[in-house]
Amino acid sequence: MKQIVITEFMDTGAVDTLKQRFEVIYDPSLVDRRDALLTLLGTTAGLIVRNRTQVDSVLIDVAPRLQVVGRLGVGLDNIDLPACRTRGIEVFPATGANANSVAEYVITMALILLRPYRSSQEVAAGVWSKEALSNGRELSGKVLGIVGFGSIGQLTARKASALGMRVLGFDPAVDSNSAAWEKAGARSVTLDELITTSDAVSLHFPLTPETKNFFDRSRIASMKRDAVLINSARGGIVDETALADLLRSGHLAGAALDVFAKEPLPAGSALADCPNLLLSPHIAGLTRESNQRVSSLVVEKVSTYLAGLK
Repeated sequence: MKQIVITEFMDTGAVDTLKQRFEVIYDPSLVDRRDALLTLLGTTAGLIVRNRTQVDSVLIDVAPRLQVVGRLGVGLDNIDLPACRTRGIEVFPATGANANSVAEYVITMALILLRPYRSSQEVAAGVWSKEALSNGRELSGKVLGIVGFGSIGQLTARKASALGMRVLGFDPAVDSNSAAWEKAGARSVTLDELITTSDAVSLHFPLTPETKNFFDRSRIASMKRDAVLINSARGGIVDETALADLLRSGHLAGAALDVFAKEPLPAGSALADCPNLLLSPHIAGLTRESNQRVSSLVVEKVSTYLAGLK
């Protein structure tokens, strides 16, 4: 019976499905016990990970029987794809399975940042800051700029359009004449136009050597002074220090980050105690529903692939 190792949390129903056909080692603590993980891989045929497990050349070298890697998510920057190709190891991400959760996260963050509601403790204490909190803005009629117009970006655009937002998009990989723009209720523009005219900017592109710190100090500073920035894509594509500086100086109305250059976010980060900043621990794509969809999709892909091998 072929062995599958799962290093990070996964829907238990999907794990049980795998156990019906394979020998499964399910231990979410393995992501933080690298040495223990490496010792398990000598006979492993399948590996299932999220974003924190580093599937690098060292891991691949100690896993001579590894045939497939399932990624519980869509980003692949933690997986050495060239090394996998060299070894003939298939990599299956859960493309599309968490798109709705991420799109809902973006809309939620835009609503909160444009109209702050963070006054519960003050109200409970008898502080009636009605005048100070009366300048929040409605989402309807505002401009959402989406950088990266793949499946998640397009779904986010459709949800924003349904709420009355005007949507601009930039993605050099999507032709400006593509029907995808009209279908999503968005208009293709240059990056400069998007940055300088959007009330909210949402990022939806991968981390690569070319996109590291893509939203640097210059690009963030080019945003409208009352705009907000939302990153649910990948840590490292936003210059965190520059963002913190611009938030502290009052240049931006706010920002929401779900992903960071280093995860978990280290103590003493430039983002600590930063005003008008919402932080979450890489959970934009995680809901009960999306976890089930992502896990089930990866189980299907990994099972089908291994079942077809001798």
